[in-house]
Amino acid sequence: MSAVLRKPLEEHIFGEFELRTDTSTHQRRLVLQSNAGPPLPYLVWSAGQREFVPLLLGLYWLLPPSKTPRRWDFDSVVIEEPEAGLHPNGIGAVINLVMELLLRGYRVCVSTHSPHVLDIFWALRFFQQNNGQPKDVLSLLGLEATHKTKQLAKAALAGDFRTYYFARNGKVRDISRLDPGSEDIVEGGWGGLTEFSGRVGDIVADVANRNEKS
Repeated sequence: MSAVLRKPLEEHIFGEFELRTDTSTHQRRLVLQSNAGPPLPYLVWSAGQREFVPLLLGLYWLLPPSKTPRRWDFDSVVIEEPEAGLHPNGIGAVINLVMELLLRGYRVCVSTHSPHVLDIFWALRFFQQNNGQPKDVLSLLGLEATHKTKQLAKAALAGDFRTYYFARNGKVRDISRLDPGSEDIVEGGWGGLTEFSGRVGDIVADVANRNEKS
């Protein structure tokens, strides 16, 4: 995995620790190792780290470091809730890897309950429709400008992003525009993911207005 994609993972998911293979107990296991102190076994990792590492191993396998760009036996990749247990910056680091999958020619399907994930895809669609540049994508994803990341940004701008809402009654809605100003409450509220924060903002505004009048 390229260093420019690995750096955000190290910073926002693993912190000062490195993911290593430990064989000191005559049993191979994954541990988190810092420069000081004993290695940390799986059971004491954070929930986000425990959820993410299996995904990381799968992504690592799908993104071979050799001249072969992808695993040709697979056309599609399905990722379920990549945000599980992660800080928003960590979620962004994972989405960088999704963009790398797209760059290498995979079709990717992501299920999510995270407004942060939809923020990114809404912004990418906005860039596509409003002459966004690769530098805008890099700024959005928090990546430094290198030959590798510029390729990734161009692939993102060329991507065909679709968003679907699965209602409780079994119906599926295409809400790909993700227009926050849409009169369609499902599209404007991103399938209900922004409903709570919107309601909080409205209530806070009401209290502020009432306080000014008193």
